[in-house]
Amino acid sequence: MSEREFNFTDNDFKRVQKIVYDFAGIDLNDSKKNLVYNRLAKRIRFLGQTHFNEYLDYVEEQGESEFIHLINAITTNLTFFFRETHHFEFLADTVIPELLQKNASTKKIRIWSAGCSTGEEPYSLAIVLKETVPTGWDAKVIATDLDSNVVNTGLTGIYKIDRLKGVSEERKSRWFMKGEGSKAGFVKTKPELQKIIEFGQLNLMADWPIQDAIDVIFCRNVVIYFDKPTQSKLFNRYADKLPMGGHLFIGHSESLYKVCDRFELLGKTVYKKIK
Repeated sequence: MSEREFNFTDNDFKRVQKIVYDFAGIDLNDSKKNLVYNRLAKRIRFLGQTHFNEYLDYVEEQGESEFIHLINAITTNLTFFFRETHHFEFLADTVIPELLQKNASTKKIRIWSAGCSTGEEPYSLAIVLKETVPTGWDAKVIATDLDSNVVNTGLTGIYKIDRLKGVSEERKSRWFMKGEGSKAGFVKTKPELQKIIEFGQLNLMADWPIQDAIDVIFCRNVVIYFDKPTQSKLFNRYADKLPMGGHLFIGHSESLYKVCDRFELLGKTVYKKIK
């Protein structure tokens, strides 16, 4: 077995665990040690450093800007449009009709994509809003992520065409522009979708500067990285942010069971606030 390029001790790994937990609430278990080495070695090489402890000192000196690089390196931002299709169908068929009645006086709907990654989820949400909410309503998506790089991808609205797998031809032609020439193999979201999404960088463990009342929260495949106490704190904060009867959508491998009792499970990781 070849020697590693950089020395990586158990103490180095413990430092990484503490940094990501304190900053982002992420609970890295011991099985992730090799993954952490492989992902962070690229960053150390890029910075021209020679030791892991040198890099970790650098992280602590730089603060938030380098924390975000570290978190992005060890988490995965793989997604596609209309992932877990049943969530978007439930939103269109059940939640939006309820909101059209409930919010008739304000004609305002806000959906928060918390942990929006590269933007496929908020654009999918924006498509549902455009297809189901009458003109004259103020319906928007707030899209946030810890990693400013993926937020910038969302702002551009440019994606490889394979991210549209499973999207109907009708939706593809209605909401996306196909690239040509040097842009062949890529699509760009139409400006009318971009207009109703507000992208921003946000650490879910810090303060939330979101002023709008939120009707629906999508937080899917985010808390898989958190331990139970951190999940409980986050879901209770979501409950505080949502109105009674507001909806929370989480990832297919996630659950609120014995984590937060303020939501009722409606099925397929869709929850409704009950207290």
